[in-house]
Amino acid sequence: MEALAFQPKLAVLDYGMGNLRSVEQALEHVGARVFRAHSPEALDTADALVLPGVGALGDCMAALAHHKLGDAIGGWIAEDRPFLGICLGLQALFEHSEEGNTQGLGVFAGSVRQFAPSVGHKVPHMGWNSVQFRQNVLSEGISDDAFVYFVHSYYVVPEDSSLLWMESSYGQPFASAVRQGNCFATQFHPEKSQTIGLRLLHNFCSHVVSVSSSSFEQSA
Repeated sequence: MEALAFQPKLAVLDYGMGNLRSVEQALEHVGARVFRAHSPEALDTADALVLPGVGALGDCMAALAHHKLGDAIGGWIAEDRPFLGICLGLQALFEHSEEGNTQGLGVFAGSVRQFAPSVGHKVPHMGWNSVQFRQNVLSEGISDDAFVYFVHSYYVVPEDSSLLWMESSYGQPFASAVRQGNCFATQFHPEKSQTIGLRLLHNFCSHVVSVSSSSFEQSA
């Protein structure tokens, strides 16, 4: 992969859930500077936010509230600053989840629903599956039908179909990634998706560099 024009500074939100080190290592591998942020005040020097997470969405929302990060995330995205959500970091952006009747951040209209078990499709959906791009963004070096790694029992259903960035199928079609402006979020784990995942993270960091450069030129 080509080198980044400069090293963007990414804040990985640390609210006590998720394997943060694997996300940090993947981002560092593609050329980013990474630090952990535990509070809104820690975000002031970041070029982009990354919200990873595994486990139950209810626990995620409670932890975000405890660290006073929920409003900070919503405000950051409302300002159209670069953001990447991973797994629970995608689901948390929506209004409501069937998992524990949980209220999300409400950044996007829509719900989070549970997969219904079917023949040949056990729940949770775990392992490698393909993605198809519905928006051709951050896709440089990634072919349609590329395989990435999933671990989840719930999937997002956006009310606005224009949010759909990637789609996959597991007994039914589902949104495997969404995007609006500079906000990107994946249901799969790029940090566990080997070459394809690293390429996607590199493309996100390149996008952050482009956004940061444009902002600097406008303020100069």
